[in-house]
Parts: sequence; structure tokens; C-alpha cells
Amino acid sequence: MARIELRPYQEEARRKVEDTWLAGTKKTLLVLPTGTGKTIVFAKITEDMVRKGKHVLILAHRGELLEQAADKIKRTTGLGCSVEKAEQSSLQSWFNVTVGSVQSMQREKRLEQFRPDHFDTIIIDEAHHAVSVGYQKVLQYFDEANVLGVTATPDRGDMRNLGEYFESLAYEYTLPRAIKEGYLCPIKALTVPLKIDMSQVGVQAGDFKVGEIDSALDPYLEQIATEMEQYCWDRKTVVFLPLIKTSQKFTQILREHGFAAAEVNGNSEDRAQILKDFDEGRYNVICNSMLLTEGWDCPSVDCIIVLRPTKVRSLYSQMVGRGTRLHPGKAELLLLDFLWMTEKHELCHPAHLICSDPAVAQQMTKNLEDAAGKAMDLEEAEKSAETDVVRQREEALAKQLAEMKRRKKKLVDPLQFEMSIQAEDLAGYVPSFGWEMAPPSDKQLQTLEKLGICPDDIGNAGKAAKLLERLDMRRTAGLTTPKQIRFLENRGFRHVGTWTFESARKLIDRIAGNGWITPYGLDPGSYQPDDMPKTFSFEEDMNAAV
Repeated sequence: MARIELRPYQEEARRKVEDTWLAGTKKTLLVLPTGTGKTIVFAKITEDMVRKGKHVLILAHRGELLEQAADKIKRTTGLGCSVEKAEQSSLQSWFNVTVGSVQSMQREKRLEQFRPDHFDTIIIDEAHHAVSVGYQKVLQYFDEANVLGVTATPDRGDMRNLGEYFESLAYEYTLPRAIKEGYLCPIKALTVPLKIDMSQVGVQAGDFKVGEIDSALDPYLEQIATEMEQYCWDRKTVVFLPLIKTSQKFTQILREHGFAAAEVNGNSEDRAQILKDFDEGRYNVICNSMLLTEGWDCPSVDCIIVLRPTKVRSLYSQMVGRGTRLHPGKAELLLLDFLWMTEKHELCHPAHLICSDPAVAQQMTKNLEDAAGKAMDLEEAEKSAETDVVRQREEALAKQLAEMKRRKKKLVDPLQFEMSIQAEDLAGYVPSFGWEMAPPSDKQLQTLEKLGICPDDIGNAGKAAKLLERLDMRRTAGLTTPKQIRFLENRGFRHVGTWTFESARKLIDRIAGNGWITPYGLDPGSYQPDDMPKTFSFEEDMNAAV
């Protein structure tokens, strides 16, 4: 058994999940990007539960995921696992941990062999599948168990769907933070100036129809291979395609262009050998029809090409996640994004990997397309897009404020407050869980108004809670109040939300001492306090408060 020391964020995730259960919330989520060790985290949580005498079920939809979970639990905790899959049964086993196939477990005869209270804890690997009928059948049978869903970064649609079953998000570790802290490699995105017409591709079950993607993509395969000669020659590349026949055809085209290309699919008898050869460098490109999205790791991959466009962020993240792991000599992951021409539907782009605000993602995608042919670091591209969006919103805000002069003069509009403190997470907030979508309570509205925020346009309890939390953190950190922001920004001072409370108080006292007239020679548009702090993010607000 290997002694594994959890990374700080992994230990925090472990603690948050278990604290959530102890607090009485039975169904919670853990979000960790691909490559940050989600299996290790839930293996340690499993060990903690077994130490308390509990029985744990690890539930997944693919054999590879079950095997990986059992292997990781054995290697990191020493615990053995029984198996519920096909003809294998855990009923006669003395192990407290069972790895179970949802396809087998959902059968009524299989379920009825267990008491409904047999499992105290259920962990779902790849939890974005948890809302499907099969998973729900198992979860409803063991409805008294504590449930943990583990998934990579989901999109808002996924979170809304997951919010129908899960009651909270215990912990989320983001891709940008993982890159910044050195646990995943940097990503450079490059828009390839090849326009692929997707305008006639329809949608089924929330994503593009695979067969129609294939038909739309086929005429461009030769051109794509030619573009790859420019960008992929000295890289280890994984290509995702819509159908097996397309994957096989493109592999042959790549070979004709001089690449050492291979193809794998669910029917490949020599799949393990091909993947081993790719890992060892005998091939420099491997093509697949969505086979390698889960349960396969090759850290040396440093180029990803998604030729299976999708509207589902979790699926897109899984594909890109095949290349985000660290590896000796690997400087970054290159993500090639083609100019998919579609008028009717939005699809995932590199921006959606790190942008929580849809407006920033849209602007970042536009900026990357304008810089087609030039690789750009994702974090730098996001910062540039955020600057563009802030400018656009400030312009819109100026117009909106001009139209709002007759509103309550003593209160700050939430949008003005959010823009002043540069809180993109508040400006782009969308509720996920049921309680967040409910109307704000009277107490929330009264407290916001008391603190200087106009509550009229706050449409849900989640947004009200976020604003109140931020106001409390800012008070503890010694930053400006909404009333200070309103007073000074109405006089033309900019970004007062980034000032300290004391800076604003001294300036207001100075103006008051001058008969409530801005002193001569003081330019509000360019004024910065002498003790101007650096711009605070939400995490920095919290750290300062702590």
C-alpha cells in the first residue's frame, strides 16, 4: 500500500464533503477538474467511512471506472473491494466497500437482494450521469444513504439538472486555480482559420446529432490534416471524432500526410497495445470516436483536437482533460479550435473551460477568432476578455444610471455595486439549486436595503445570499461600503469598490469640509487614494477577512 499525502485542496475537499454530511445534507457534489485526483479524494472519504463501520457503494457506468476505483482504493488505503457486476456479487463478501455497475445494480432482482439500508454511503463517479433513470433507480432504493457525486467542471445546464437531485455543492476546485497552483499544465488555445459549416446540423437530446456532424465534417478532413502539419508535427495529439468510420478514415488521411497515426474504438482487439504504443511514442497521433473521454490517462499528451463539436461543457472538459496533466518536458497543452460556422446553436469553445460568465466567454471566443493562427494562453485571454466586458458593461451602466436618477437616491443599484467592486461572479450569477431559485426572503431584502443596496432587481434568494455574503466579507476586510460607493461614484469617482473604507471616509470628510463641493484641482475621473490597495477578487476578500 502506498502512503498518499493529500494535496491541500484534496484535503479541503475531503473535509468539506464529510462536514456537509455531518450537517445533515445527505446528497452533495464534489467538482474537481480532470487530472486533479478525484479518485484519490473519494478513496480517502471511503476509508474514513469504513473506519466508522459504514458500508460504501462506488457506482459507475463503465467497467474501466470501476476497476480504476477499486485499484486506487486498494493502493491508497489498503481496502479491498467486492464487485457487483454481471455474474460477480458482493453479497457473500466481508469487504465494506463495493464497486458496482449501474447497469447491473439497477435490475430489480439485483436490488431486492439487498436491504434498503445495506449501504450507508454511495459515491457516484462521473456524477453528471446521476440524473439518468438507471442511477435514480438505485439511489431511490438506497434512499437513506449519504450520497456524493463526483464530476469534472459542469456547465450551468448540468448544474441545474444535478440540482434536481443533489442538495448542495460541498466543494469545487476550478481549472484556472489548478493551473495557477501548478497541479495542471497551462493551456494555449489556437483558433484555426478553417471555416467548417455546421449550420445544417440539428440537435437531439441537448447536443448535436452525431450523424449530421459526421456529414458536415467529412468534406474538411483533408484540409484539417493539412492544418495539423503546421501545428502538430512535433506534438503528441489526441483527435476526437463523431463516428468510428470517420475516425478510421481520418487516421488514414493523417498517415498519407506523414503522421504516425493510429485509431482505437470499442471493437479494437488490440486497443491496449495501441494505447501502450502511443504512450511510448510509437505513434504521435491517436484518433477515436469519443472512446477516450473517460477512464484513460496519458500525461504526455500535449495537443487536443476536438472534431466532435458539442454543446455540453462537461463532455468538452473531459476531452480537453486528456491533455491537462503534468509531464516532464511538457510546457503546455495546445488546444486547436476550428471556426465552426453555426447560426442556430451555441457550442463549446476553449473559453468555456475557464469562464463562468457567459458574456466573458463570448468575448474571449471572439478575441481568439480575431487572433486566428496565434496561440494564446487561456488565462491571459480570459483577463483580456474580462477587461473588454467590464468596459462594455461600464458603458451600459453609465447609460442605465442616467436613466435611473429618479430611483431611490440613498441606495446603490446592485449592478453599480458589482461593477464597482469588479465582481464578475456576481454579475454573471445564475442559480443552480432549488432554494437559490426561490424569491428573496423579506429578511434578505430588508438587510440589503439597510446595508445600502437597492433590492428591487434582485430576483432570487441565491443572488441575495451571495450579495449579503460579499458585503459581510468586505466589511471584515475593511473595504468600502455601498453607501460610500454611491456617494463618491455619483460624483464621478471610479471603482470606489476597490478602495478601503478608510480611504473613502477620508475623502468624504474632505468633501464635507469643503461645503460638500469636490475640492478644486481634484479630478474624480483619475483620482486614486494614496493607500490604494490592489484590486480584490472574491477569494482575496475572503482571505483578507480570515
